[in-house]
Amino acid sequence: MPRDFEGGWIATLVITALAGFLRFWNLSNPVKFVFDETYYAKDAYSLLKFGYARQFIDQPEGAADKAILAGNLDVFKGTPSLTVHPEVGKWMIAAGEQLFGMTPFGWRFMPALFGTLTVLLVVRTVRRMTRSTLIGAVAGLLLAVDGLHFVMSRVALLDVFLAYWLVAAVSCLVCDRDWTRRRHADSLAKQDDFAPRKFGRWLLIRPWRILAGVCFGLALGTKWSAVWVLAAFGILVFAWDFGARRALGSRFTFVKSVLVDGIPAFVSIVLVAGITYTATWTGWLLHDNAYDHDYASKNPATGIMKVVPDDFRSLIHYHQEVYDFHTGDYIKKATHPYASNPAGWPIIARPIGFDAVNDIKPGSPGCNPPAGSNCLSVISAVGTPILWWAGALALLASVVLWIGQRDWRFGIPVIGFVTCWVPWFAYDDRPIFFFYAVTMIPFTVMAVALVLGKILGPAKTLEGTAAPRRLIGSAIVGAFVVLVVLNFAYIWPILTDKVLPHPDWLSRMWFKTWI
Repeated sequence: MPRDFEGGWIATLVITALAGFLRFWNLSNPVKFVFDETYYAKDAYSLLKFGYARQFIDQPEGAADKAILAGNLDVFKGTPSLTVHPEVGKWMIAAGEQLFGMTPFGWRFMPALFGTLTVLLVVRTVRRMTRSTLIGAVAGLLLAVDGLHFVMSRVALLDVFLAYWLVAAVSCLVCDRDWTRRRHADSLAKQDDFAPRKFGRWLLIRPWRILAGVCFGLALGTKWSAVWVLAAFGILVFAWDFGARRALGSRFTFVKSVLVDGIPAFVSIVLVAGITYTATWTGWLLHDNAYDHDYASKNPATGIMKVVPDDFRSLIHYHQEVYDFHTGDYIKKATHPYASNPAGWPIIARPIGFDAVNDIKPGSPGCNPPAGSNCLSVISAVGTPILWWAGALALLASVVLWIGQRDWRFGIPVIGFVTCWVPWFAYDDRPIFFFYAVTMIPFTVMAVALVLGKILGPAKTLEGTAAPRRLIGSAIVGAFVVLVVLNFAYIWPILTDKVLPHPDWLSRMWFKTWI
């Protein structure tokens, strides 16, 4: 690792502070429920108040939202509600509501906080992967100024929490890789060069992997789509272990690695994730009035299910209902104006609008348009285009560098990106949305940063002098980062509900599919 420990943390905290300032600035605006905040913010408050989700008044349409914004929180019925995602993300939103009240700032506080912390994790993870504080800082800065991650950090939806827990889990696995190899190296240094190496060092209890399992469990407890990332990285870390033991000269490496590394890894990561996920349903299990909690009492068990406690049998049925909600025939017939095919996500083919106020008349606050034009204000969940387009190229380069040069570092963004993207193609027969791609962007900026590191080149040549290509590389990297920052600044008004004359808004809608 770099020896600039203090400098590394100074850079990390400065970039994290910048990301936090951007995300917390004017967080209460707009003073309304934005997009699906109308579900998640109220479900979170219901969990906080009752311990389980309840239905809320819905007549006339929007009555509950108007009452809450007016300060009346008595909007919940006595009947339980089927919520179609696990509860971790909603409990996290609830924590902000507990601290700051059932207000826009309250329900957006935790998304902004964890969006900011994701930037911190990316800096530290990439720094560890590259052994470069500079490259780690570049990765964090790029994530800080991505439009999609910025918007998702300022609305009370679940996906920014999912992104955080996935990045946290992967970060733990990268730490474990260093931790493990350092111990292998220490053991090797103590051995006679000709001593037989039967297994290498036994490392059955690996703290970083257990922590990764907890993070994966919390990711699953936010959204089930985390399962694909868990499965793929489980295979990847086994490959890392196998490679390490083969480098040590262990005999019958594959079989021994399965026994010594694979089985303990399954326990530490997969089993711990499963236990953590089950624990996230504690609130539902403890409240008899929760939705479908009485299913088992109304439907006696048969066969092998007799050995399953009634509470868990009801929970299994609840999961079946949620799965049916997401995959049933009725939803395949549904349409939505902002539905987006995942094939277009890497190039931002169809972003999503979260809020819009159209036809703001001239003379209204902030509205000074050209003659014959009105103003509007919008929140568009659109990624910073230059970053995303460069990211698509960087990911392709990462595949080549991972396979062609056997550079393990590039496998991390490739696996992370692919597992957050490809599974959605199985569900493209129902409305899905671009904002799901917020889990992809941390891995995208990792790929961009790693490729920029290749462009930057080594700080010194073998003779100990600065290489000329380093100067050229620095200019290219610096120019790219500045260009991304300027691009973010340009689209800032459509990310933050700013009042814009119609021509100015249209100049930021670069393609018809963005409107």
